[in-house]
Amino acid sequence: MNAIRSALARARSAPGLRAPRVCPYAAVGDTQPERVAAEMVRYALGGAGRQSPPEEVMRILEQGASNLQGGGEGAAEAVGMLMLAMSTQLYRSGRRQDAMEKLKATQQVAPSAAFRVAAWEALMGLRMEAGQDVSSSMSPNDSVDLSVKDEEIKWSDQDHLKFRVDAIKGLSALLNGEIDTAQTLFGGPKDSFAGVGNNQTENAVLTYGEYLHCTGDFPLATQMYEKVLEAASTEDTSGNLLAAGNMAPEEVSLGATCSYGQLLSQSGKFGEAEDYLTRALQKAEEQFGSNHPKVGIVLTCVARMYKLKAKSEGSSSIMVQEGLYRKALEVLKAPAINSEDTRSQVDLRDIISLARGEYAELLLIQSNRKAEGERMKEWAQDAWKNRRLTLAQALEFSELSEPTVVDTRIGRVI
Repeated sequence: MNAIRSALARARSAPGLRAPRVCPYAAVGDTQPERVAAEMVRYALGGAGRQSPPEEVMRILEQGASNLQGGGEGAAEAVGMLMLAMSTQLYRSGRRQDAMEKLKATQQVAPSAAFRVAAWEALMGLRMEAGQDVSSSMSPNDSVDLSVKDEEIKWSDQDHLKFRVDAIKGLSALLNGEIDTAQTLFGGPKDSFAGVGNNQTENAVLTYGEYLHCTGDFPLATQMYEKVLEAASTEDTSGNLLAAGNMAPEEVSLGATCSYGQLLSQSGKFGEAEDYLTRALQKAEEQFGSNHPKVGIVLTCVARMYKLKAKSEGSSSIMVQEGLYRKALEVLKAPAINSEDTRSQVDLRDIISLARGEYAELLLIQSNRKAEGERMKEWAQDAWKNRRLTLAQALEFSELSEPTVVDTRIGRVI
């Protein structure tokens, strides 16, 4: 209770109507309820909250939403802000399904198009991570019961919101192997990245960059990644975001850093690639802990970089790669190879299959470990369900192959 009172007191004593410089989780309005909510979000999802038990953090956010409910101008926005933060906290705590339910509830009570799009964007992100079917035809109003909230909130007439929606639809299309649909959805946003930093579009720009990356437009993909990273490093723009779950700002920063590192390694710029992937690993460990699956995802990308580097230099780094894949699979909590019934249900199946496929290639070139490599390869091939690429295509990178991108936000290969 003391933490709740402290957060409320700090917000109410804030001078004038000045919005705080750093609030990477929500856009702050000019009303008292919104300032109170913003202070609570900063406390709950910032450094102090990370050191508190998850139950205490949720209690602070829930109590804040209860206190602000029906509090006049700005109250609905404040409650929406806190609900988005609750979903992020649930996701961080490993309660993905609960986070998804909270996002559905946020969509239902969204006071504006920006809130509805933010909740839908995060909900779609969690569905992608869970390996659920997603379609490029889905929209932010699909999950809303219009008999309860009878007006349809308009988002399509606001360019920056339409860009965010189209980016998620485009990402869905890529996961489904629908390249033509993705091309149509990403066909018009080339000027939209100008809004980075003030229109909550960093997430969409990262997705656009990944689309360009996996379709081979490395120069423009580089521009997109650099735009996102520049915005993420600027304090006074990081406070403009309405986002949640695996689409929250820290996830976007990690994703852009890791994706850019992958692009650099595929471009043969291994020194820069190692630098960016090391930064990504540090971010993942600092934000989520050294044993979090996000760390395993980045380790897989680091190992793949060493594979490309060794191939380019005609050298061998088998021991380094093997150590990285072994650690990655441990952190990813990969099931035992003989766990037949888990292949179709394992979490982060894309990444585990990729890591095991890469690891198998290392074992197969060692005469005394070929049998082990064959078992691992068979497991990876059986578990691989990517609709855009075969596992063999994902494992191979050359001038004739399609580039692959590991998206750390959703734990998928695109």
